[in-house]
Amino acid sequence: MSVTKRPQVLIIGSGIAGLTAALRCARFASVTLLAKDTLLESNTLYAQGGIASVWSDADSFESHIEDTLRAGAGLCRADAVNAAVRDGPTHVARLIELGAQFVRGSDHGIDLHQEGGHSHRRILHDHDASGRAIQAALVENVRKNQSIRVLEHSAAIDLIMENKLLRKDKDKNLGQCLGAYVLDTKSGAIQPFAADLTVLATGGAGKVYLYTTNPDVATGDGIAMAARARARIANLEFMQFHPTCLFHPNAKNFLITEAIRGEGAVLRNLQGEAFMKGRHPMADLAPRDIVARAIDEELKRVDAPHVWLDISPITDFDVKFPTISKRCRELGIEPKDGIPVIPAAHYLCGGVLTDLVGRTSIPGLAAIGEVACTGLHGSNRLASNSLLEGLVFAHRLADWAENEIEYHRTRVKPANLPVWDMGRAVDIEERIDISASWREIRTLMWNYVGIIRSDRRLKRAQERLLQIRHEVNEDYWKFKVNRELLELRNLLTVAELIVECALSRKESRGLHANVDYPERDDRNFLKDTVI
Repeated sequence: MSVTKRPQVLIIGSGIAGLTAALRCARFASVTLLAKDTLLESNTLYAQGGIASVWSDADSFESHIEDTLRAGAGLCRADAVNAAVRDGPTHVARLIELGAQFVRGSDHGIDLHQEGGHSHRRILHDHDASGRAIQAALVENVRKNQSIRVLEHSAAIDLIMENKLLRKDKDKNLGQCLGAYVLDTKSGAIQPFAADLTVLATGGAGKVYLYTTNPDVATGDGIAMAARARARIANLEFMQFHPTCLFHPNAKNFLITEAIRGEGAVLRNLQGEAFMKGRHPMADLAPRDIVARAIDEELKRVDAPHVWLDISPITDFDVKFPTISKRCRELGIEPKDGIPVIPAAHYLCGGVLTDLVGRTSIPGLAAIGEVACTGLHGSNRLASNSLLEGLVFAHRLADWAENEIEYHRTRVKPANLPVWDMGRAVDIEERIDISASWREIRTLMWNYVGIIRSDRRLKRAQERLLQIRHEVNEDYWKFKVNRELLELRNLLTVAELIVECALSRKESRGLHANVDYPERDDRNFLKDTVI
């Protein structure tokens, strides 16, 4: 009797989407999970607010769906929203079973926060360290699972495409994905990893901007790799700028959760005026795109360095938000005197275009979490729907894969995958050029492709990025690949794609505001910017 070999699943990324998919796929497959840094390091780790889900009897699926559609400004896929919202409570309950700790309360045993754009309290949280609680629980379960091989400090370089191996490079369709080339960032060794299913769970691309809430690992790797493999990419113009990032020279990427405003905090300009009143019916709890633009306008109006978040209405601030309270005081900021905040790049609503189970336009390649464009967020993400999306679509992908993955379907067998060809590449002697190019890209994106845009600035950014592309391409293959060089290449690719998408959208919608097209165009607007 022959023994059927278990399918091989390669998961690139270790946030909530990657870890959840690994645990679920381990039931029927041998899983290799790659973490570019440590297994714990990801965008999920730094999520403060929590995970949105209908948990209270006073709430409803219909209300959560309506709030999500309203925030998405006419660009959400209704079926994606319906799937995420209705599947949410079941998978959140499973997350709790795995050990994720949320603050206890009166709503079926859970305390619920309210955030901007939500009409009900529906955010399950662990005070202001919710992502850490979720990440820690998933990491613990992954490390105990014998069917999951974890490789830390392992960065995917490129996807291995069938037709490239067969030397059909000019064919627009590169065939199916067979796996990926992976760099051990500690030793510098590169090897091919074959897989029946390769899953991108690499998170977002916040580091493409000068100011961001994202950790250093968020360099758009999955989107860049998928684009080079000619997967369909969509809606990258919709970069969400979180309204409240701590303004302090020593507070790198420190987010001030929206839940603080949900508990009653008020945004004030340097003159002490509560400037959100009159701008939107929900005032300080308006959707993030509206709040971020309002802050940006206040900063530019009087050339102010920041605005204030007035927390005086919250009497038990230290109890509800201990992480933020502690960090502020470490930096010499007394929260009750006001917290200085500015907007910062936070979450990418577009990404690798997928269907409702995470499949991309390339056979054998899936994408889940922030790297994917499922259509859930439309043109603006509703607060705390991000962790929900990563959780739900990881389960949906695994459910599909368990029933549909084709065993041994690769025409190029794992043993035939060629080793990485170093050519005549040499060790890079100095990294000043990499640092300079990285800094120029991020500054360029912040100044020309930021919260408020114009065609003139977008075209100027496009022209300069093309010049940087020539410079990077000239040197890229001269040196042996390391993490810094790899991330520079990916950041540049994502920056170019964001600008291309932004130039394609001839209207202002959601997170994309263009002074040349200030109105939303519901009759003739481009539904998705697919490239």
